[in-house]
Amino acid sequence: WGGEGKRGWGEKGDKERKERKKKKEGNNFQTAEFYQFIHVIMIFIIWAGQWFTEKQAKQLSYLFLIGIFFFSGSINLTTLTEIDINTIWFVTFLGGLLFMIGWGYMFYIFLKKSTLNQKK
Repeated sequence: WGGEGKRGWGEKGDKERKERKKKKEGNNFQTAEFYQFIHVIMIFIIWAGQWFTEKQAKQLSYLFLIGIFFFSGSINLTTLTEIDINTIWFVTFLGGLLFMIGWGYMFYIFLKKSTLNQKK
């Protein structure tokens, strides 16, 4: 009786752990896809508008594209494979840092343009 109970609880716990892991992986995948989507849309907006020079648009696009590759790519890699996020956390961090640099650079460009327009 005791052996059966332990095995039953162990199987139940194992099943619950697998379900939690599956749900967490789904959330991770959604997070990666959300950030990828937002930054791809921003790349289209950067090139569609007249706010940036070609050089600035290229720089922003590279920051966002490399950020997508590192950030979303590393999250998708850990979700779809057995690679532990703790082993490649720095890649995700680097991708997020590139996103922030891109947004900061975009803000700087707008701020600089608004300052120049006020002086005219």
